[in-house]
Amino acid sequence: MFSERIRMHYYKHETAEVEEGATIGDNTKIWRWTHIRSGAIIGEDCVLGQNVYVAEKAIIGNNVHIQNNVSIYNLITLEDDVFIGPSVVFTNDKRPRVGIVNQIPTLIKQGASLCANTTVVCGIIVGRYALVGAGSVVTKNVLDYALVYGDPARLAGWVCKCGADIDFANRIWPCITTCKVCGRQFNKEEKIIACEEG
Repeated sequence: MFSERIRMHYYKHETAEVEEGATIGDNTKIWRWTHIRSGAIIGEDCVLGQNVYVAEKAIIGNNVHIQNNVSIYNLITLEDDVFIGPSVVFTNDKRPRVGIVNQIPTLIKQGASLCANTTVVCGIIVGRYALVGAGSVVTKNVLDYALVYGDPARLAGWVCKCGADIDFANRIWPCITTCKVCGRQFNKEEKIIACEEG
């Protein structure tokens, strides 16, 4: 078992199944009862919890954390630093029928977080560092740094890369504010928000 881990450069629990032809990055951890299909691409430093399924045409970036009971189906892409909470549900077909394949891509951009029991309808783009509240149903694209929740998920505010709320008390456009936790500066024009990393 120990020599197998060294050879693979990633950790796989003995109950997990990684099919030949899957690409797994260094230092990734794959836990109990997880199934990775041939053709799936998973980056470095990822953590896949118990009972995760990754389809053959799924792409997972670096440092992605996927909690228990999540299926990443074909044409779903998770960019770097994404967090997927327990029992999040992805779809990849808006009009599923037996024997008819009409898969639609979904993109979760860098640093976004989907909290527990979120459902994401296929064809959606969730923006960079967006935060989707637990139990939400995402039916429309989510803007960068947006805080959304509900069924359907609606814009409820803005969050920093560090997770803190961003306060745009000044409603005159454009407006600039600074995160009170980490000091990052944000510039907002109408529905577009940009982070100045400095």
